[in-house]
Amino acid sequence: MDLKEIQNLIKFVANSGVAEVKLEMDDVKITIRTTLETNVTEATYVQQLPAQAALPQATPQVTAPVVVNVPAETQAPAADNSKYVTIKSPIIGTFYRKPSPDKPVFTEVGSTVAKGDVLCVIEAMKLFNEIESEVSGKIVKILVDDMSPVEFDQPLFLVDPS
Repeated sequence: MDLKEIQNLIKFVANSGVAEVKLEMDDVKITIRTTLETNVTEATYVQQLPAQAALPQATPQVTAPVVVNVPAETQAPAADNSKYVTIKSPIIGTFYRKPSPDKPVFTEVGSTVAKGDVLCVIEAMKLFNEIESEVSGKIVKILVDDMSPVEFDQPLFLVDPS
């Protein structure tokens, strides 16, 4: 099961109104829990079993819990920002504004970006995914703090395309 399929599954579960879904495949176990009253994904647990264990009695298991809670203040009000393009997170993970701790940030408020420019990276399961700009324009607002957890489809940047 690849990352895109997991993202689609999380989005489907969040929109369906189901409280909990457990999925077990050959080497992957996924549990998704949602809170029905707010329809916010509460916790996602992905457990991948090793392909072949050398010692059956000592089977190591890797568990990567991801707890996602989105405060209302991190979401941009739609009325004030109707002329801006919102760049959203394509995955769940940790948002970083820099490629590494000793490097400068990818972009600042007021910076001009072209379509395809890297705006940030999101770490998901020890992989760093570069998030590129979907439009050319000027960065108006950065909606997420550095090193903060983000969820799928969460707004990250506001860009003025004019």
